[in-house]
Amino acid sequence: MGQILLLSNGHGEDVSGALIGQALQSLGHHVQALPLAGLGSPYRQAGIALLGRSHEFSTGGIGYTSLRGRLTELVQGQILYLLRRLLRLLRHGHRFDLIVVVGDVIPVIAAWLSRRPVATYLVAYSSHYEGRLRLPWPCGELLASSRFQAVFSRDQLTADDLTGQLQRPVHFIGNPFMDPVLTPAEALPSARQRIGLLPGSRRPELEDNLLLLLQLIEKLPVAAELSLDLALVASLEDAALHALAASVGWQLERGVLSRPGTVPITVRRDAFQSVLQHSDLVIGMAGTAIEQAVGLARPALQLPGKGPQFTARFAEAQRRLLGPTVFCAPGDAGSSENIEATAAMALDLLKRSRSDQPLQEQCRREASRRLGTAGGGTRMAAAISKLLP
Repeated sequence: MGQILLLSNGHGEDVSGALIGQALQSLGHHVQALPLAGLGSPYRQAGIALLGRSHEFSTGGIGYTSLRGRLTELVQGQILYLLRRLLRLLRHGHRFDLIVVVGDVIPVIAAWLSRRPVATYLVAYSSHYEGRLRLPWPCGELLASSRFQAVFSRDQLTADDLTGQLQRPVHFIGNPFMDPVLTPAEALPSARQRIGLLPGSRRPELEDNLLLLLQLIEKLPVAAELSLDLALVASLEDAALHALAASVGWQLERGVLSRPGTVPITVRRDAFQSVLQHSDLVIGMAGTAIEQAVGLARPALQLPGKGPQFTARFAEAQRRLLGPTVFCAPGDAGSSENIEATAAMALDLLKRSRSDQPLQEQCRREASRRLGTAGGGTRMAAAISKLLP
């Protein structure tokens, strides 16, 4: 069996890399990971060994960041850290039969410098952004080289586009990050209408995002038939959640957030898949969770967050990537204009989610077209396995 190194560049990429890694391990391969940005927690949780120590940065990776985020990258030493990771790859790369890139141009360059055979999953790029993908230099030139033995895209439009541009086959066989949410999860108590609230998983943005969601819920009218379910990670424990909620007039009691005159919110820990699968509408910050909601054929409403990677450019790019079933109200992040407009849009989408047949059909069509079907991780691992001697 082969020795494989996963090379990824950001938390979302680490999630996909860990899922591919697990599928490769199930085929008997020895797998390690080198996350270029962040702790690589998804790899640790999947039981995949890291190549050297890792470090967390507040921006979550190098990419769609604001000017403040880019300055933070420099101050925190993220660029120097990336260079040290590259040196580690160059020192140890000879031990591996294959490098599997998950991400964008940065790990593509790193993998090429390793002089090892490479398979690439370009999860960070899509032709849906502008109709024709303009890969940053020198990504296209490297991907067209023989060292890159296979290239996988995140959707069929991109596969067709890059096949023509690179003059080599580019394949779309699904997205591994969709596999967990497309697998049936534990059912939630029945409700006539349900909104899933997704504040994210990274701290401290998680706390800021949660406060924005509470402001939004305060704008919704009280309705007995409406269930609000908050998908929360275990890292924000009850004591911290209680203090955070109390600071803005909410109470946490027996797993329920409440405030007089508002719809109560049920806190559901480690139940992300269940919340996604059983919600009529999903409200969250831009990121992988919104992509997964679209892949489940759910209308998704973006609430602009305050994290360093959430910029107006990023939000608009994600709407182009995921299509017309992703919605975002006007106004600056955290402004009363945006909160009120988002609340009004949420009520409209919640009503349409069950009664608007064209919207339902559009959600199903866009889910298949942009995210694919379940089993992407298994299919990708099988294709990668065939590249090994």
